[in-house]
Amino acid sequence: MAVKVRERKGMYRYLTVGLLTFLFSTSLAITACERKSGDTIQGVVEDASAAYERGDYATAYRLIKPLAEQGIAKTQYNLGVMYQKGEGVPQDYTEAMKWYQKAAEQGHAEAQYNLGGMYAEGRGVPQDYGEATKWFRKAAEQGHAEAQYNLGGMYFRGRGVPRDFVLAHMWFNLSVSRVPASEGEKREATEIIIDLVASKMTPYQIAEAQRLAREWKPKEEVK
Repeated sequence: MAVKVRERKGMYRYLTVGLLTFLFSTSLAITACERKSGDTIQGVVEDASAAYERGDYATAYRLIKPLAEQGIAKTQYNLGVMYQKGEGVPQDYTEAMKWYQKAAEQGHAEAQYNLGGMYAEGRGVPQDYGEATKWFRKAAEQGHAEAQYNLGGMYFRGRGVPRDFVLAHMWFNLSVSRVPASEGEKREATEIIIDLVASKMTPYQIAEAQRLAREWKPKEEVK
């Protein structure tokens, strides 16, 4: 496990791994022609989300499983979350990995991020920093703040990639720029890390990292 920054509730705790988020997505981009048994897919997903929020995980699972099997990325991601947390089904990291992988390969940023975390922590798969970095990068390139943070950590620690303070600084900077002001502790923790990285860099390297951050443009997430 990586170096601890600070121990406060609600903030980043570690430099590289251990930052998995488990979010049940409630929105789904669909077209008017997408229907299932007379109901729009959007309606089914909303029903599943409502069931999930009230703790009726069995119903949520029953509703999203057919959609996930049809190849809808957001429901594949949700199914992965449920298997990882053991909600409505027995906890099964291998199944979680399977569904995250399906969604991640379609460009779903949250699934890519969680898949990277699974590889980083060796859950449902042998620990593999190279694969973790690959998936963190795919999510980071779409502007996923936590993935950017973790990717910065991978460069700082030299895990899955050669150690590179310039790229670490760049990704940490991009990450903190996407953290809302309301999450002050999270911003503060990341800024501490940025200062730590900068202390190991020359002024030229810092300027180069800042230039790369300014010129960076996110890729569009595949829906």
